[in-house]
Amino acid sequence: MKLKEKIDIAGSKVINRSFVKDPSEKLALQRLRVLELSKELGSVTKACRQGGMHRSIFYEWKRRYQTHGLDGLKDLPPIPKSHPLTTPAHVRQAILDLSGENPSWGSKRLSLELGREGLSVSNFTVQATLRKAGLGTKFERFLALEDGLLKGARLPVEQLRQLEKLNPCLKERHVESSRPAELISFDTFYVGLFKGVGKVYLHTAVDTFGSYAFGMLATERNSRRAAELLYGQVVPFCQAHGLKLGAVLTDNGTEFCGNEEHPFEAMLFHLGIEHRRTQVKRPQTNGFVERFHRTILDEFFRVELRRRSFATLEELELALQDWICYYNTERPHQGYRNKGKTPYNVVEDNIVIQEA
Repeated sequence: MKLKEKIDIAGSKVINRSFVKDPSEKLALQRLRVLELSKELGSVTKACRQGGMHRSIFYEWKRRYQTHGLDGLKDLPPIPKSHPLTTPAHVRQAILDLSGENPSWGSKRLSLELGREGLSVSNFTVQATLRKAGLGTKFERFLALEDGLLKGARLPVEQLRQLEKLNPCLKERHVESSRPAELISFDTFYVGLFKGVGKVYLHTAVDTFGSYAFGMLATERNSRRAAELLYGQVVPFCQAHGLKLGAVLTDNGTEFCGNEEHPFEAMLFHLGIEHRRTQVKRPQTNGFVERFHRTILDEFFRVELRRRSFATLEELELALQDWICYYNTERPHQGYRNKGKTPYNVVEDNIVIQEA
């Protein structure tokens, strides 16, 4: 049989291949030609090689041709994007609204509460809806709530307390910090009692703009160690990156406050740095270092002190500095200021903006 001859397709109609203009029908005729060629050559492999068809699909086209004729060799229409069982828009919105009001609730609790309101929806559908909206985890829901707060949304007192508990830095959201090193928070954290060493304290400093952190261990909690952290780490970092250290924020502890002969106060005066203090009897308002203390306790001390033993304070100090370097340069921060960037990324971005 020649290509331009009229042929009977499955005994239904006669088509002249020379005048076929429909692209889908032309493709179907090409596939039919491969089926015919396999009979002429007596070999499916040779027919597929000449017709550019993979052998694995040849028998599927043959079956469809035998069942549906030429129409069976055409491509099937695309699957519609909408599914008959798609969750209605008003139900999806109800799920998101209730979740926004109660971010700590999981999919099962939301499903039960929606059922009480007359909306029958499974917890699997609730979870799928939250996941598509980027709210699949409790952490993601509280991040969304935090973002709304910073954009001016008014939240109930209960939700506000939950956010401040999860992220103590929010307690200091009123602090205006427009660039790195404009305001750095200082504090002292009691690590514990070590055999052969005694009491160990962690002196810390955290930038309120991008959470860049500094720290050092000591066996004393006094003003000399606080001044050592300031002059030995914070000031050199600011100088190396062209940052002007504007002010420090501390509680009213004796390691930070005193007369003009007080080492920490004298250092601030000598460098021309403003000293701000937290409210009396409210040390928790220094939220940036409070959050850092919780992070370093959970991710460093509770891990490393169980993983291995440290014979000296110097060994623990080396491990601490390695972790702080990781914290500053590799660990992404999901807080409302960094939004996934590392603290050092924030410093670099600000330097680029200033240079521009």
